[in-house]
Amino acid sequence: MSTPTPNEARVIPLRPPVSPGPGAAARPPHRQAGVPPTPAPREPLWRDLVGDALRRERLAQERTLKDVAEAARISVPYLSELERGRKEASSEVLAAAARSLGLGLADLLSLAQDELARGELARGGRGRVAHGSVGHGSVGHGSVGRGRVSSPSRHDGLCLAA
Repeated sequence: MSTPTPNEARVIPLRPPVSPGPGAAARPPHRQAGVPPTPAPREPLWRDLVGDALRRERLAQERTLKDVAEAARISVPYLSELERGRKEASSEVLAAAARSLGLGLADLLSLAQDELARGELARGGRGRVAHGSVGHGSVGHGSVGRGRVSSPSRHDGLCLAA
């Protein structure tokens, strides 16, 4: 015969209970009733930034997905997924897509940085932004284009961290 089990679930806490300091009454943190907590703004994903840059450049050149995909030797659906930020592309695929648009990989990274700066300005920006409007600046070693986000680091050029 089996032993009857109670109709209760065993709960294992993930965090230990927080004990209030000595003499303090246990009470929940102060929140206004009916107001949900505001989540911190999310940083944009790299694949979204690169995809936006690819699409913006392709449309500026008035070219079709098929035309760019054939020149880059990748499939049209894959290029479409790259532009929509659905796929993480290898550096080789990104370089091929950039070359098919007449850009170098550094140019594509610069355009993605412009996308990031544009989003940073829209959110009220935490980084320092060089004076001027956000747009297509010249891409070159050691140059700071218009509207680029300056980092507090001492690097004066294009840095890519993986």
